[in-house]
Amino acid sequence: MSRRERPKAAARLDLRLTPRSSKDRLLGWEGEILRVSLTAPPVEGEANKSLVRFLAKILGVSPSSIAIERGKTSRLKTVSVEDLAQDELKNRLEAALAKEKA
Repeated sequence: MSRRERPKAAARLDLRLTPRSSKDRLLGWEGEILRVSLTAPPVEGEANKSLVRFLAKILGVSPSSIAIERGKTSRLKTVSVEDLAQDELKNRLEAALAKEKA
């Protein structure tokens, strides 16, 4: 099997989204669930699009590598990030949270 044919590894993240907030930001962990607030409204997929762009910026990956796996119409979502190990995802989120609090 060539490198192209191999399935890509993807880290997964469960999160709770709060749309129509005053600011796009990471709010912190609630157990294993990351809380995120966004200014975008939950209308016609705007909040989902905004979430993908926001996470891509925070994680330093391209928006095309992020997919909403579950919860497209819910506040509780599961997203996957291609080509990023689970521990690296957690490390980048922790660094971003530390930066928010500073």
